[in-house]
Amino acid sequence: MPTATWNGAILAQSDHCETVEGNYYFPPDSINKEYFKDSNTHTTCSWKGEASYYTIEVDGQQNKDAAWYYPHTKEKAKNIEGYIAFWRGVKVEP
Repeated sequence: MPTATWNGAILAQSDHCETVEGNYYFPPDSINKEYFKDSNTHTTCSWKGEASYYTIEVDGQQNKDAAWYYPHTKEKAKNIEGYIAFWRGVKVEP
């Protein structure tokens, strides 16, 4: 089962991930919300739409903008709308 971990904590775990461009996107109900803090960061992908970010916080340590998601995707990316992906040192194992 794909699992995302950082700083010893399981951030997300699900058998219902979507894989896009080599990234695992986890369903919103599979994340441990206590580790996720809203960020003001936004980026734009030409075919997915505007991404929003979360800062991950575990045991007082922060990993700024280490998770992202597309709250409203363009048509070609509807399968990942609302799903969360990770980078910046978050380990994702299939």
